[in-house]
Amino acid sequence: MQDTFEQDNSQNLLSDISHALSQGMFVHVRNILHEMSDGDIAHVLESSPSKQRHVIWTLIDPEFHGDILEELSEDVRNSIIQKMNPSMVAEATEGLDTDDLAEVLRSLPDETYQAVLQSLDEQDRHRAEKALGYEEDTAGAIMNTDTVTIRPDVTIEVVSRYLRLRGHLPEATDVLYVVDDQDKLLGTLSLAKLVVTSNPATLVSDIMEEEAETIPADMDESEVAKQFERHNWISAPVTNEQGLLLGRITIDDIVDIIREDAEHSMMSMAGLDDEEDTFAPVIKSTQRRSIWLGINLITALLAALVSSAFEDILSQLAVLAVLNTIVPSMGGIAGNQTLTLVIRAMAVGHVAPTNVRWLIIKEFTIGLLNGVLWAVLIASVVALWKQDLLLGGIIAFAMLMNMLAAGIAGVSIPLILKRLEIDPALAGGVILTTVTDVVGIFAFLGTATWLLSA
Repeated sequence: MQDTFEQDNSQNLLSDISHALSQGMFVHVRNILHEMSDGDIAHVLESSPSKQRHVIWTLIDPEFHGDILEELSEDVRNSIIQKMNPSMVAEATEGLDTDDLAEVLRSLPDETYQAVLQSLDEQDRHRAEKALGYEEDTAGAIMNTDTVTIRPDVTIEVVSRYLRLRGHLPEATDVLYVVDDQDKLLGTLSLAKLVVTSNPATLVSDIMEEEAETIPADMDESEVAKQFERHNWISAPVTNEQGLLLGRITIDDIVDIIREDAEHSMMSMAGLDDEEDTFAPVIKSTQRRSIWLGINLITALLAALVSSAFEDILSQLAVLAVLNTIVPSMGGIAGNQTLTLVIRAMAVGHVAPTNVRWLIIKEFTIGLLNGVLWAVLIASVVALWKQDLLLGGIIAFAMLMNMLAAGIAGVSIPLILKRLEIDPALAGGVILTTVTDVVGIFAFLGTATWLLSA
């Protein structure tokens, strides 16, 4: 109910802004935008056609440009930045958290990136270069260097006074990091424990947690997200090989990663980039989609080539052409069920070398049971429909073979692609469809040629 309300409210807001822009009511739109959050403005921009999007951008207070850029998808962000000069981009990104600044810079074309980097002040440039030194999609690339550190040999009273002098804490701060004079992480002190400790003379070393869970700077961001999920963290420290504190990752960063991974899997199934701009120019979108359509055409031609090898039997028995689509279709659905399940299991870390064999046996068995069930059913239907028991037996055999192939392919294809460092979500569906089409057609028409031509 709440989701429906929010969706309706969002659509009404978009309609109001579009109507106001069409009537030239720019001041009214500016006032609406001023009352909206960064995330809501980003949503409006991503939901607007290119021309309208840039009008809206000019009506937004430049003070909020940086925070809004960070909320946008890469495609939309780049379409806006292309119309800004480097000094404007540098001004917009001033004051962004280190991880957000690095994310914006990484998405820029080389020329713009270098120009913006040179336009940053010395402090921001140093922060950006440090963050950009880590490989993309690692803990080091998404961490924030804004941490609160304390020494183990000071009292709670000193810590409390220090925090009051700071005046504020970084967002999502739930712990203070205890470090030595070399910035080596010794432990953590939760804010909850700090508040409830009654004796102000108590030393930090007496109440801190020494066994702090840390994240290596080179850990993949998807693995970081899994760690947060398992341990229910709000934040976690990032350290290097020497145990020195480099920064921290907070739950808001993890939510973004989880959302991006989910979008990536969904869009990749269709051969699209997860950062695809819904309202991108027609030519640009056509170019991107044509690549995937070309790959699909090649696989379709392969299946057609297999069918053409049995042209003689198809010309003699038209009924085979009618039934020829059933077996590949059933195999494709069964295989995609397995493929989706395995890709999801790989994404959450459930698949390991120790359980792959069990998984293959399981899916083979499911393929066998489903194959027998649907083979008997389709054989009965075809035998009664066409009054031909042999034809029913042929399609039953083909169905069984294809369901077995679908189960095995559904497990093995994502595993092989992962080993080849190819995204299973992107390429798995196409390869699987090719396998089930070729096996289904070959099993059905091959068996029919062998038995009916004799």
